[in-house]
Amino acid sequence: MASILIQNLDGTAMARLKARAQRHNRSLQGEVKSILESEARTAEKNLGQPLRRELKIHTVNIPTRTTWSRSEIYRDDGR
Repeated sequence: MASILIQNLDGTAMARLKARAQRHNRSLQGEVKSILESEARTAEKNLGQPLRRELKIHTVNIPTRTTWSRSEIYRDDGR
């Protein structure tokens, strides 16, 4: 059976993992193993699928209608 060693894990992450393990009545090692196995199954299902990222769009309403040139928006003179 393969093994993984994780070094220098942030203390906050470790505390969260321990709390999660306790909620699931598992050892820390059992919890981490469960997380890794679940993520590996998900990754296998999504092979060949494009990665989906959450896109956040913010719109602003302005009282007048106007047009802006590319250089006004990006201040790069079309470069």
